[in-house]
Amino acid sequence: MTTPLLIHPERAATTDAILHGDCTAIMRDMPTASVDCIVTDPPYIVSYRSRDGRSVPNDDNAAWLAPSFAQMHRVLKSGAFCVSFYGWNKADLFITAWRAAGFRMVGHIVFQKRYASSVRYLRHQHEQAYVLAKGDPALPSRPMPDVIDWRYTGNRLHPTQKPIGSLSPIIEAFCPKGGVVLDPFCGSGSTLVAARMLGRSFIGIEIDAGYHQIATNRIAETESVRSAA
Repeated sequence: MTTPLLIHPERAATTDAILHGDCTAIMRDMPTASVDCIVTDPPYIVSYRSRDGRSVPNDDNAAWLAPSFAQMHRVLKSGAFCVSFYGWNKADLFITAWRAAGFRMVGHIVFQKRYASSVRYLRHQHEQAYVLAKGDPALPSRPMPDVIDWRYTGNRLHPTQKPIGSLSPIIEAFCPKGGVVLDPFCGSGSTLVAARMLGRSFIGIEIDAGYHQIATNRIAETESVRSAA
């Protein structure tokens, strides 16, 4: 069983690794068409701060947006998918960056919450992600639904922590068995844990040292559980 590694950007082709650094710079050192699927939760560009004062790196600017998705498109195999969360009130910025990179929007997923994460003009009870295609993937024989339940994580490990149970059906649907899942904004590592539990390889990238360590610890715990099973 491969052990997750803390490695340098020049070794970014290594799989089952969690890399610490700027994802655009690290992806530049990755081979073209080297990953089978991308599932990622980038900053929403809203300067978010949680009730306990935690924030998300680079959530106060959009300078990273176009360059990072350009690299994601390059490293993704043709005929494959990128599933990206996004901020609904910054949808114009995200869509512009996705199209400029070469992605096609082929689906939209709504994650239905049983609680309101905030209340303003509406009770905000969902998250959302676009399904982006590189090239012209074949249609699946059994498409997944575009509405998925969302179970609150408590955001204990990250201020925008995503539930593994909501990420797993996406990885199962869009990453082939034995494939490599890339998450360039991996945060606390939920995508990576879901990928490992489904038998996929992964590459995670996280710019914040603290969240990188949390993700590394989570993968180590997941490996321990799998080894003991």
